[in-house]
Amino acid sequence: MNWKTKIAGALAGIFAVGMIMAGTATAALAGVVAHVDLSSQTMRVTVNGQHYASWKISSGRKGYGTPTGAWRAKWTTKMHYSRKYHNSPMPYSVFYNGGYAVHGTNYVSKLGRPASHGCIRLHTANARTFYNLVNRYGRKNTLIRVSY
Repeated sequence: MNWKTKIAGALAGIFAVGMIMAGTATAALAGVVAHVDLSSQTMRVTVNGQHYASWKISSGRKGYGTPTGAWRAKWTTKMHYSRKYHNSPMPYSVFYNGGYAVHGTNYVSKLGRPASHGCIRLHTANARTFYNLVNRYGRKNTLIRVSY
């Protein structure tokens, strides 16, 4: 084995260890991940990479889209009232993109189909659970992914 082969092998080993450590750091940064599937109207929550819960949601109805993408949680509030939509109650709100939030709703009969003005609605008990997870693990450690 020549010196070039030895160096290449050593560099490959260092690179592999770095990738493993980077993967671990990335996973640690997103302790709570909410995977929102607009096509199935569900939200699957993982905590530290392990399945935690799956819940029905309501996303934006016709004329009120729910944006797709990935965001960190920005701020939380136990009870928010929408200034834009007639002071509608939004219990256990986790805001992630401007005025868009994951929050509880009283319209539980509509869960499982689009019915909101763009937010992600959950049964209030599930919204409380998600809110508590976000506050326990931290907003910076919470990722909300919305896709079809």
